[in-house]
Amino acid sequence: MSDPAVPARPVRIGLQLQPQHADYEQIRDALTRAEDAGVDVVFNWDHFYPLYGEPEGKHFECWTMLAAWAEQTSRVQIGALVTCNSYRNPELLADMARTVDHISGGRLILGIGSGWFEKDYDEYGYEFGTAGSRLDDLRDALPRIESRLARLNPAPSRDIPVLVGGGGERKTLRLVAEHADIWHTFVQGDELAHKLSVLDGHCQAVGRDRREIEVSVGVGGRGRDGGSPGTPADEGEPLLALGATLFTLGTGGPDFDQSSLADWLAWRDEVNAR
Repeated sequence: MSDPAVPARPVRIGLQLQPQHADYEQIRDALTRAEDAGVDVVFNWDHFYPLYGEPEGKHFECWTMLAAWAEQTSRVQIGALVTCNSYRNPELLADMARTVDHISGGRLILGIGSGWFEKDYDEYGYEFGTAGSRLDDLRDALPRIESRLARLNPAPSRDIPVLVGGGGERKTLRLVAEHADIWHTFVQGDELAHKLSVLDGHCQAVGRDRREIEVSVGVGGRGRDGGSPGTPADEGEPLLALGATLFTLGTGGPDFDQSSLADWLAWRDEVNAR
């Protein structure tokens, strides 16, 4: 079923609550429903404006929200899918992550990426640069984040898992090999298999065992017919065979529809009992 070179990990189900087009009371309710349903990880995202729908619609900031989520929840892991490296000084981000880690009792995932949504940069006064310069900034920031985490008092409650999002084969996957505990992608099928082979090469180059890195994939957006939502049978099983074990659905406001979640949670339980 899965790559014999990759050790068995429990399958986990994540839900990204996209903090757009909703009042905060609706986001709070959606988080409670997700934890009560049994999801393993709840993510938000790090943007200042909606990505879909009305471009000037309601929206809330990422890390302030994560601190509130840390108090509201008791079991699920929480994190951003993903933090934009450009928006915060690396040392500050490390301190923020350490603080939310303590508030949550050790349930934070530090998701991070190089950034891409130009409107956020323009409206909030950040230099957009180029895709390459933003990746170079991320390359420089990750060691600074690690260094600051090692110096903070009190220290983080444990080694905070780092999730790196993105699929660039020359720079991003190299950073995954060097720094990440989790790699997140939206690609599937042959493209995912290819990128995993590239990641294998980077891991070999830096002397790291790729089996240490959990593979996380966004699912549920569309099925094989290109229209209907993906299901555990048509998306989950092929991804599992390639070595993915964290599967994350996305939902936005104002309703935060979670109707497809039950099938994925049931599939998780079935796979983990095999």
